[in-house]
Amino acid sequence: MKVMTDPVKHPVPQPPPASPLALAGRAVPAQRQAGVQVTGAQSLIKSLEALDVEVVFGIPGGTILPAYDPMMDSTQVRHILVRHEQGGGHAATGYAQATGKVGVCMATSGPGATNLVTPIADAYMDSVPLVAITGQVTRNLIGTDGFQEADIVGITMPITKHSYLVTDPEDIPRVLAEAFHLASTGRPGPVLVDIPKDVLQAETVFSWPPRKELPGYKPTLHPHGKQVRQAAELLAAADRPVLYVGGGVLKAGATGELHELAEKSGAPVVTTLMARGAFPDSHPQHLGMPGMHGTVSAVYALQRSDLIVALGARFDDRVTGKLDSFAPDAKVVHVDIDPAEIGKNRHADVPIVGDAKAAIGQLVDYLAEGAAGLGPDEPRLAQWWAQLDDLRRRYPLGYDKPADGALAPQYVIQRIGEIAGPDALYATGVGQHQMWAAQFISYENPGTFLNSGGAGTMGYAVPAAMGAKFGRPDKVVWAIDGDGCFQMTNQELATCAIEGIPVKIAVINNGNLGMVRQWQTLFYDKRYSNTNLGTHGVGRIPDFVKLAEALGCVGLRCETYEDVDDVINKAMEINDRPVVIDFIVGADAQVWPMVAAGTGNDEIMFARDVRPIFDEDEC
Repeated sequence: MKVMTDPVKHPVPQPPPASPLALAGRAVPAQRQAGVQVTGAQSLIKSLEALDVEVVFGIPGGTILPAYDPMMDSTQVRHILVRHEQGGGHAATGYAQATGKVGVCMATSGPGATNLVTPIADAYMDSVPLVAITGQVTRNLIGTDGFQEADIVGITMPITKHSYLVTDPEDIPRVLAEAFHLASTGRPGPVLVDIPKDVLQAETVFSWPPRKELPGYKPTLHPHGKQVRQAAELLAAADRPVLYVGGGVLKAGATGELHELAEKSGAPVVTTLMARGAFPDSHPQHLGMPGMHGTVSAVYALQRSDLIVALGARFDDRVTGKLDSFAPDAKVVHVDIDPAEIGKNRHADVPIVGDAKAAIGQLVDYLAEGAAGLGPDEPRLAQWWAQLDDLRRRYPLGYDKPADGALAPQYVIQRIGEIAGPDALYATGVGQHQMWAAQFISYENPGTFLNSGGAGTMGYAVPAAMGAKFGRPDKVVWAIDGDGCFQMTNQELATCAIEGIPVKIAVINNGNLGMVRQWQTLFYDKRYSNTNLGTHGVGRIPDFVKLAEALGCVGLRCETYEDVDDVINKAMEINDRPVVIDFIVGADAQVWPMVAAGTGNDEIMFARDVRPIFDEDEC
């Protein structure tokens, strides 16, 4: 049984230097500037400077070109010339996730703007503060299907918090100020600012700060005290509580408050894919990640709970499985800054709209009062912890080495985490390697695991790692990628090499689209249709070592267990340029546990064809 009153205090995790809600949306002190005659493009750059922007990731083109000329004179705003607009968008996202500041990307009209759609959608799904600035055809050509015209405002409307088309150069400072405010406050997210070329070229007057005009935008930050007290009373009385922690806790910079709540309540904690690092993996109350590839104990805790306290989480289908069978006996306390999320997928018995930091802090205060039986109650939780500890003992995370002697990908990822340590930052692509990175690296600190959770965007890792390393140059940054994901955006390694951004890339090369192959193994009778990438064997195409060298990086390859530590340590010693390691791993490794899509969490598979059904006597 877990001893909830253990006098040994666990260190409270420290957040990164800034959190999106705490810093990114805060008005940056700037000297008031009034009556300066400028072009619209100069007004744009002066606005970025006033907003304390240090980097823009982008590519110039015809309609945005006027903005690039004054940017050349800026001593504050550095431009990183990426090789593809998608890379620029993901780099801005990685920068934002690693620093807590607003990420900024820039592109020209038409295909330049549409190449930003994927990273904008990705940032929208994962609530990342992002401002995308795009050029547009001149005002007289809008709506005529002019050369490189695209209605990027209309295209991105469903995947942004707001989209602007600036038609008056005088509006540029106000729009930029509003865009940064919208992106970084409330529930963070992307904002698009589309500016026609002639607006950038027109004469105008720049003054700062502008008056923001957002009368209908008033995020609720302070939760209702009565609802928080009701939640505290439910938590104090529950026999099988669980704290279900989502990425909103990280966005709010609320990890310290979460730590206090966990220890004061004695409840088990599960952290979603987007919340890895919000609560230390080493803490005895942490059960790990829930959901499709979560730990058995975390899945069980949610499924058999009598109270779920959801903190900045959205009851995503990858967590709940078949929704109508999810946690049938649980009451739900749902804390979220976005009122649209509360009750969207699961009814909330106690809905709490507000900032997670404020709400969790109030919960801690109410529990600390001790009135009406509030506070830890070890006998009440004894049976619950006995069940959870039994599951942790019987179903730990693990893996088998491939029978053919090939490298186990899980081993490679685990050793990267152990050698680089908990202070490093880890960015992943999407697929099996993403899940293994979530499972086999120990996350002790917030803001150290970056990935594409909601959109599941292949190609995220390399540019996101680039942005993260730019924002946190003091940190070791590893991108853990698959051979499929890596081939989508690896051109950004040339950007890293030229710009002096020494990221480290581990390509988990199983020669296939691994997660798709796993589904084909399990559900398509091993009919491997179009998943072999040809990156294994003597005739491998491409040769990732040669590709890395061609892109200005150090290229290494590892194929044996004996060489794993040596090659990782060698990469750790190289800090003047990017390093790419081609880890040749077995093709048939599977991610376990697994809740198959469309099934309920009771049908979790711990290994192929082996299901630890949650029996009634375990309830």
